[in-house]
This record gives sequence, structure tokens and C-alpha cells, in this order.
Amino acid sequence: MNEIWWQTKGEGNCHLVLLHGWGLNAQVWDCITPELSTHFTLHLVDLPGFGRSRGYGALSLAQMAEYVQAHAPETAIWLGWSLGGLVASQVALAYPQRVQALVTVASSPCFCAGGDWPGIKPEVLSGFQQQLSDDFQRTVERFLALQTMGTESARQDARHLKSTVLALPMPDVEVLNGGLAILKDSDLREPLATLTIPFLRIYGYLDGLVPRNVIPLLDALWPASESLIIQKAAHAPFISHPAEFCQALISLKARL
Repeated sequence: MNEIWWQTKGEGNCHLVLLHGWGLNAQVWDCITPELSTHFTLHLVDLPGFGRSRGYGALSLAQMAEYVQAHAPETAIWLGWSLGGLVASQVALAYPQRVQALVTVASSPCFCAGGDWPGIKPEVLSGFQQQLSDDFQRTVERFLALQTMGTESARQDARHLKSTVLALPMPDVEVLNGGLAILKDSDLREPLATLTIPFLRIYGYLDGLVPRNVIPLLDALWPASESLIIQKAAHAPFISHPAEFCQALISLKARL
């Protein structure tokens, strides 16, 4: 099996696994690791095929979760942002005894819009898949720009995301397409209703990829879970509002 890049830092008595989003890598967490490492033992991961975890092709959601959990501590809080939220959720479903609490950030159990369900139109995700073949770097940059749109610090936040991507070799087109396929095809709404572990969902009010009208639908579907909306944030609340974001995690830890 190819090696997954994994870094452990911090001295807290609670383990926290951090899973990044599509196209990115673990360096995206650099803005919050100094604060969080005083409260948690952090496990920073490049998802298979992304960042420094090279040598993987397109994977299914179940495969990605299996590879990542194999490196994880026996029990931890699992936090996933966007695509990483689906991976962390799949770990919680497949290995509930390993997950002390689940935190999803700007994520949805079903990213694709359909019927009365709000989300990204399937043709938009299909379009991104097509455009990856035509103009790889521009397509990734467009997707990153969508993640910060509408916030007061949008330009600065977009620069942070872009520098995170460019700091390491770009993932292969096959891997990026595989990630988009997971976003397009996954639907964990019903399976996650069975979770009995603590479950915190963090959202940005201005998020253009996970629309805020998803939140009350999931509040009703998953009454045992908790939702937190960061009012002036978009798809990357930990970048635009790091203090509020970190406080939510520290509060969660105190309740476990």
C-alpha cells in the first residue's frame, strides 16, 4: 500500500484528526494549528492522492476512509472539511468505536442538488470534471475562488487556499476527478441518522457550495446532532474566522 502523509503535533490529551477538502492538502490548517495544538494532539493528513500522499488513483469514498483510518489513533475526534467531511463521516459509519465525536465543516451528506434538496447542480460538478481535462490549473483555481466568495476577507482567503495548493505538487487529474465523483454521487443522509456519537456540524452563512437552507433540513433529519453557523463566513470558516472556529472545537472537547 502507498504511504499516506501523516503528521502528529500538539500535546493535548484528546486526539483530533483533520481532513482537508478537494484539491488541497493538510497545510490548509496552518492558520489554526498553533491554537489547537495547545488543546489537542493533532493528526494532520494529506488524503490519498492529494498533497504528499502520492501514488493513488481515483478512490471510492469507502476506500479513502479505509486508508485514512488505518493510520489513525485508536480513538479521536474526526473533523472533515467539505470533501473531508464525507470521508470523516464514512469513518464514523464504518468504525464508530474509533470516533469519539464527528465534526463536519462546510460539508453536506449530499452535495448534489436534487428534488427539494439544496446543493450544487449536478451539471456544475460534471462541468468541473470536463474542464479539468481542458484547463487543469484554471479549473482548480475557479473552484477555490468559489469557496471564499462573499466574505469580507475573500481575496485574502482565496490567496491562502491558492498558496496551499501551489506549495505542493498538484494532484493528478484522475485523483481530482475521483474526488468530484465522490461529491457528485455520495448521499449519507439516511446512514448518518443512525449515528449515536456526538456530532457537530459547522457552517458558513455565506457558503455558496453548501447552501444554508441545508441546515434546518439536517437539524430535522439528525435531531441528536448540533449545528453552528458562523455568520460572516463562507466555505472556509476556519480561515476567515479562526478564533470562533477553534473555540467551537475547544467547547466540544469540554463536553465529551
